[in-house]
This record gives sequence, structure tokens and C-alpha cells, in this order.
Amino acid sequence: MAKYMLIMRGTDEALAKMAETPFEDMLETMGRFNDELIRAGVLVAAEGLDDPAQGVVVDFSGETPVVTDGPYGETKELFGGFYLLDVASKEEAVEWAKRMPGFPGTKCEIRRVPTIDEFPQDNEYVIRERAWRELTGQL
Repeated sequence: MAKYMLIMRGTDEALAKMAETPFEDMLETMGRFNDELIRAGVLVAAEGLDDPAQGVVVDFSGETPVVTDGPYGETKELFGGFYLLDVASKEEAVEWAKRMPGFPGTKCEIRRVPTIDEFPQDNEYVIRERAWRELTGQL
């Protein structure tokens, strides 16, 4: 099994269509999909994100970090939420992503999440993280 993150990205078209949809309808549609993931035993986490205009950006381009309000980049570069799945393969993650409810213009980026076992096991910070993961039941 491997973890894959499904990152949902919306275009202006998708965001406009979403704004026209009653919130209860969206909750029901996403809830049914979430139930499928839970019943299949592949859901690790799923979260939607707040309006990008409510966020801040910390930019490390200069000598010191600069904090600015609001979204970073164009709508198509922002992501609105994610699913974290524990599945057998990238192909299985793709199949789940194809079943995800999405508005026209929505895109889903799929990225594998490396495990702690893929990092040098003699590194002091990897050792500390492994201990933390064991302590919190994540290993």
C-alpha cells in the first residue's frame, strides 16, 4: 500500500459553478463519495480549504520572509482541498480520482506521499520523527 494525495484544483469556471450549487447538495454529493472511500478502507484524510482570499502567503524569495495577504497566483494554481488515500498503486488512486465529484473545469493532481522508510534511517531527525510517529500511533 502507498499513500497518494489527490489535490483538487478549480478554475474560475468551476468556482462559479460551485457558487451556484446549494451547499447542502455539495455536502450530500461529497458525503456519498467520502462514504465510498471509507467503506473501501482507503481514506486517510480529506479536507477542503477556506477561500484563498482569507489566506496569507509567506514568500522566501528575499533575505527575510515577506508576508502578504490574499491568494498567491492565479485561480488555476490554487488548490481547494485534498484527499489522502492509502491504496495499492498510482493506478488505483487515478481510478478513485476519476470517481470524485467535480464541477466542469476542476482538475485533480495526484501525487505519491513518500514514507519515512524511504529516508536515511541513521539521520537524527528521521529517528526523532519515527519515534514521534510510533508514539502517536502513525507507524
